[in-house]
Amino acid sequence: MEYRVLKYFLTVAREENITRAAEVLHLSQPALSRQLMQLEDELGAKLFERGKRSITLTDAGMLLRRRAQEIVDLTEKTEREFQSAGTLGGVISIGSGEAETMRFLAGAMESFSRQYPEVKFDLYSNNADFIKERLDRGLLDIGVLLEPGDLSKYEYIRLKDRERWGALVPRKCPLAEKESVRAEDLIGHRVFMPKRAQAQGVVAWFGDLYEKLDVYVSYNLLYNAAMLVDCGIGAALTIEGAAALYKNPNTVFRPFSPQLSVSSVLVWKKYQPMTPAAAAFIEHLKKTAAQY
Repeated sequence: MEYRVLKYFLTVAREENITRAAEVLHLSQPALSRQLMQLEDELGAKLFERGKRSITLTDAGMLLRRRAQEIVDLTEKTEREFQSAGTLGGVISIGSGEAETMRFLAGAMESFSRQYPEVKFDLYSNNADFIKERLDRGLLDIGVLLEPGDLSKYEYIRLKDRERWGALVPRKCPLAEKESVRAEDLIGHRVFMPKRAQAQGVVAWFGDLYEKLDVYVSYNLLYNAAMLVDCGIGAALTIEGAAALYKNPNTVFRPFSPQLSVSSVLVWKKYQPMTPAAAAFIEHLKKTAAQY
């Protein structure tokens, strides 16, 4: 498979139309169709279901789309790294969830940029599973994770600040009148549960009461769950730093009682060669964290 053809395939998958894709790629439609058929022959699999006005991916096509995107991302990242060889420039890729840690990271990025203005950043927002997967595949230089978690594959910097767990609730909900919420307070309310709640100790915090919860929604990042809270249909369990991002007068954050808190870690994969820019930024993070 050629890199060029994979980019053609991804464009067609995005546009869902051969004619539009050919226009984007500045190719003739017959030439693009021929490249796609050759790719299907090479893989021995049908990648598209071709309709009159649009095309859709088959199961094999969806698998290739994911793999092709990873290959293209890694190839482009490698090209940027070699283009910046000999100078402290290029792009540093960082993955993070929604957390107060981003304020620390923002300060470190700003002070680093004053020294090295040619360095830029790619920021990916997602949960820990996504971040670890991209770290392991070499698609991210640095990740921001919450403990507890398995850090055996990573070097890391543990930050001093801790994030409190709690519930983001509608202001008109009876829970908003409390200074903090206990596990039993959430029984009878619709609960929006983050997908990594078990790994973060939230399920254990509820103990036997967890089975009595009405887990109405599971979610990845808080934004859409916070919109549901704003609509008054339930309470989202989250860390305080994520809730603080949503300045909404219709919702309030109430911490758990007894308190459940977690620390943040900045991680990067062990034994993975680093670009000069990424290596310099990690050293800068270490110094910044020591003074934090």
